Amino acid sequence: MILVDANILMYAAGTEHPNKAPSLRYLEAVADDRIDGVLDAEVLQELLHRYRSIGGWTGGRAVYDHARGIFPMVLPITADVLDAARLLLDETAGISPRDALHAAVVDTYDLDGICSYDRGFDRVPGLRRTEPELLPGA
Repeated sequence: MILVDANILMYAAGTEHPNKAPSLRYLEAVADDRIDGVLDAEVLQELLHRYRSIGGWTGGRAVYDHARGIFPMVLPITADVLDAARLLLDETAGISPRDALHAAVVDTYDLDGICSYDRGFDRVPGLRRTEPELLPGA
């Protein structure tokens, strides 16, 4: 199972961009059960925050609802996840708190990695980051 970052959902829903088509294909593969993907609660919070802050709530609400339809299971952000994120912030130079949180989710829930365009995840030793066009079945 692989954690899906918010940027995959946002590129899929956004205007024309080189990452749009691969993101759409990836989400279709998850919806068709060809790829086993999951969200964490922070990904959904990022969608709420981003679309509300840019004044795009109507579209953001649709992206959120679509995400919940594709990903019925959402992993919780627990105290164990937060503790692991805190450790990653101590041990990993230059990682953002948000990336540390998602990396901690991958570790805590023993996931296979994260699907994201965010290269900041590459700083985390042992974390497998893939992009949609590089995933089999996408």
